[in-house]
Amino acid sequence: MRDSEIFVHYFLAGEIMHNKDEYILVLDSGLGGLSVLRELSEILPEEQFLYYGDSKNAPYGTRSTEEVRLLTQNCVAQHRPMGIKTVVIACNTATAAAIEDLRATYPDTIIIGMEPALKLAVDRHPGKKILVMATNVTLREHKFTALMDRFSDTATILPLPCPGLVEFVESGQLHTPELSAYLSSLLTPVLKEDISAIVLGCTHFPFLKPVIQELAGPDVEILDGSHGTAMQTRRRLEEANLLRTGKGSITLTNSLGTPEILNRSAKLLEVPL
Repeated sequence: MRDSEIFVHYFLAGEIMHNKDEYILVLDSGLGGLSVLRELSEILPEEQFLYYGDSKNAPYGTRSTEEVRLLTQNCVAQHRPMGIKTVVIACNTATAAAIEDLRATYPDTIIIGMEPALKLAVDRHPGKKILVMATNVTLREHKFTALMDRFSDTATILPLPCPGLVEFVESGQLHTPELSAYLSSLLTPVLKEDISAIVLGCTHFPFLKPVIQELAGPDVEILDGSHGTAMQTRRRLEEANLLRTGKGSITLTNSLGTPEILNRSAKLLEVPL
C-alpha cells in the first residue's frame, strides 16, 4: 500500500472511530482550565471528561510561542489513543499559540479554544474602557491583537500583562496577603482610568475573581470566556451527533502526578467562582 493510501485510510478511520462515549479532553497549562471544566460539566453533565493540567511546565505564559505550541501538540498526541472525540484547549495562551496547527493536524476531531470575552464586554459597555488581564503570550499573539483591533472603534481596550499571577493559583494561594499586594500593584494604576469592565484572559484568573472584584469595586463587571466556550462545545457536539446520554464522569490528571496536585485540582473544581 502506498503512503498516500495509508494517509487517506488513517483519516477515514479516524472519522469512523469517533463515538458518543469517547472522552472530551480538557487541556490547560496547569490548574486554570478547571474553571472551564466546571462550566462544561454543568452544561454537558452526561459527558465523560478527561482533564489534563500540565503543571510540570506551567506557566505557559512566560514561554515562547514555539514552546507552547509543542507542549500543546504533545499533550493532544499523548491522549489521543485513549479515545478522544473533542479537545477543549482550556487555556488562552495555548489556544493563541497552537489551535490552528492542531486543527490542521487533526481535521477529524472537534477542537475548541478559548477567546477572551471581549465581544461580550464591548456589547455590555460600548464606548467605555475595558481592561484585559492576560499572559504575555496571549497578548502578543495575532489572535488577540486581531480581536482587539476588531473592537477598537467601539471601546477603549487596555491590555494588562500579568506575569506571575498564574503561579498564585498553581500554588493554591487564592486569599493571601501576598496575592492581594501583587494584584494591587498591578491594578491600582490602571483602575484610575475609570474602567467599566475587566476581561479575564487567562483561565487561571477566575479563581482570583473575589480579590480582583474587591480591588476594582462593585461597579466594575468582571467577565471571562468559560461559559461561551462550554456553549460552543455543546453546539459542535450536537452538530456532529456526538452528544452522550447517561451518567457523566470527570477524571483529573496532571503532568506532575503527585497526590498534592491532584487534591488541589479536586478542591479547585469546587471553589465558588
